[in-house]
Amino acid sequence: MHPHFPNDHGDGPFHRHKSIHRLLGGGKDILLWKDRNLSAGVLVGATLIWYLFEVVEYNIIPLLCQIAILAMLVIFIWSNAAPLVNIAPPGIPEVIISEHAFRKIAETIHYKLAYTVAALYDIACGKDLKKFLLVIMSLLILSEIGSSYSFTSLLYLGFLCAHTLPALYQRYETEVDHLAARGSEDIKRFYRRIDSNFLNKIPRGPVKTKVN
Repeated sequence: MHPHFPNDHGDGPFHRHKSIHRLLGGGKDILLWKDRNLSAGVLVGATLIWYLFEVVEYNIIPLLCQIAILAMLVIFIWSNAAPLVNIAPPGIPEVIISEHAFRKIAETIHYKLAYTVAALYDIACGKDLKKFLLVIMSLLILSEIGSSYSFTSLLYLGFLCAHTLPALYQRYETEVDHLAARGSEDIKRFYRRIDSNFLNKIPRGPVKTKVN
């Protein structure tokens, strides 16, 4: 049983009205480890891919060529041995992706990209100084992380976090929500101090009013 923490902030930013299952879209709950074998298989597969490209330093083109060679050898042996052992030869799997699916993916990517660019533009205009400083700080941290690790390691680290953190959060959500709410309050107090002692002292031009 999880210990009970009093909710000092009511329906604050960390008070969820939806379960994490619904937030992740339901489905097979791979990220929540409902099917342990499937989730473990996905994690092992991703770890193997990271090991091949990062540790063994495999190149993508030789790897694809070797996989194609292995597949062709298996099909060759299977096709020629099929009449001898009285089994059906292998068939070509029919993988059909409709045009509607491609359009849906393209529309989703376009919407997310347009929304992100518009949000970054609004923040860059300085309408919300708190968000502006937060984004600048986040980009600096991301830049430092990106210069210290390879792109493959960053992708694997992101996958590892996405594959483990939701399940851990679901298990310890009470403690995490409590600590996150406390941390949010500490950050707000720190920003208010910075705002009153430094940011408010920065000289700014007069605000222009629109004349109709």
